[in-house]
Amino acid sequence: MTRSWLLVALLAIVALLNYLDRQVIFSVLPLLRTDLQLTDPQLGLLGATFLWVYAFCSLFAGWTAQRFGHRKVILLSLCAWSLVTALTGLSTGFASLAATRAAMGITEAFYIPAALALVTAAYPEAIRSKAVSLHQSGIYFGILLGGGPGAMAGQMLGWRNIFFVLGAVGVAYSAVLFLTLPKATGKVEAAPPNYAKATKAIFQTKGFLPVFFIFAAISFANWMVATWMPLYLYDRFKFNLQSAGYSATIFTQVSGLIGMAVGGWMADKLSRTKPRGRVTTQTVGLLIAAVFMILTGSVTTAPLLLAVLFIYSFGRGIYDCNVMPVLCDVVDDDQRSTAYSLLNFAGTFVGGVAAYGAGALRQVIGIDGALLGAGVIILLSAALLSKIPTRLTTN
Repeated sequence: MTRSWLLVALLAIVALLNYLDRQVIFSVLPLLRTDLQLTDPQLGLLGATFLWVYAFCSLFAGWTAQRFGHRKVILLSLCAWSLVTALTGLSTGFASLAATRAAMGITEAFYIPAALALVTAAYPEAIRSKAVSLHQSGIYFGILLGGGPGAMAGQMLGWRNIFFVLGAVGVAYSAVLFLTLPKATGKVEAAPPNYAKATKAIFQTKGFLPVFFIFAAISFANWMVATWMPLYLYDRFKFNLQSAGYSATIFTQVSGLIGMAVGGWMADKLSRTKPRGRVTTQTVGLLIAAVFMILTGSVTTAPLLLAVLFIYSFGRGIYDCNVMPVLCDVVDDDQRSTAYSLLNFAGTFVGGVAAYGAGALRQVIGIDGALLGAGVIILLSAALLSKIPTRLTTN
């Protein structure tokens, strides 16, 4: 394994922990609802609290990593969110649980922009999508483990013990990472100008605004599924806790992993002969995701719903693994981590709206109505994505 492949392998494990620690709470929502006597709006607000705090911190995350060092920020972020994960197990009610979710949002926000900046610096453009897809696969595995296995562990050990164990694992791995994580082997971004100047320059870059709004749209759908699908299956289709957790994650994450593998290979191959190869690949992924997200709002049986979710997530995987590579085609090299942190802001802010809004409006339009609306938004986003300019086509 070369030094650069070691880099992405180590960071994929961090990405796994990043999403496992944030996702597992959704698989034990029925336990939390009973033990802490929480209402549906409060459950939605837990997801929204994390996402909105994460969104605000994301505004500065990429710039901070570029300013103080990507490697250092990665290590501190992992250790800090792991400690917060352990503290989550001590929650005694809604207020304390919401406080730990807010702290989780602060500490986790700094990881992804820094990690993707290191990965894209370590790999040449010709295999950039593949490298990013390998890193992002850790996210899918994290969500997968936070689903069925998380629900099963919650039933066996109690929800508090899950957070204690995950926190301890993360702290231990941060020590391992300190000793083993290499620096990027390629060119890493130079120190940025002041935050306001850096952000203004990015928003003035032709093509960035469409990428910004498209990322927000797909994040809206992703977080709605991640937050509410286990409880949706539990309440509407009478799944037990473990089956709901497994079904809500395994169908989406396995197909997402397949989509990422296909999307990474397809984008790298097309980009060798077509300047817009990565954008074209992303557009195909969004079209698939849009059509099948729309269908999730109209199916009436659990098996059909899970089949539709499977194909939706395949398209989403094609899109996901090319977000940073396409961003590299849109912004300058020294803007990558700051630009991605702005995308994270957009995605998690609207994700909070999806998490809380779906809970608050559950009795009005239902989760199925919200899923239908999200699909229409993704379809419009696919049309917008197909037209965005890139540096490769405008220079």
